[in-house]
Amino acid sequence: MSTARTRRRFTAAFKLKILEAAEQCTKPGELGALLRREGLYTSHLASWRAAARRGELAGLSQRRGPRPVLPDPNVKRIAALERQLARSTARVERLEIIVELQKKVSQLLGLALPASGEPDASLSEER
Repeated sequence: MSTARTRRRFTAAFKLKILEAAEQCTKPGELGALLRREGLYTSHLASWRAAARRGELAGLSQRRGPRPVLPDPNVKRIAALERQLARSTARVERLEIIVELQKKVSQLLGLALPASGEPDASLSEER
């Protein structure tokens, strides 16, 4: 079982100490040895040097802002289901209106409708 590695955080004092040590490296290979010994990359030095030029390493290192609020993965699904429910409800209402209209038309024309639940004989003969 492996443990999850945490991201390393470097203090401003550590960064300044490494930058000073990197400036002292004059012989070929000394800088690489320093980076290997400390477990750092050249990209660390580049970004720390840029921060030092901007004056960001003079005080405490900047703290990151609050963690972003992750959107709930169910929000999209719930919205889609609500739209589907609204469409289905509207369809059912239209169908109920059509059924009521058919009942009224059959009453006006004097046609007998089969009781609900009974199969329509005229439909079974046509098949």
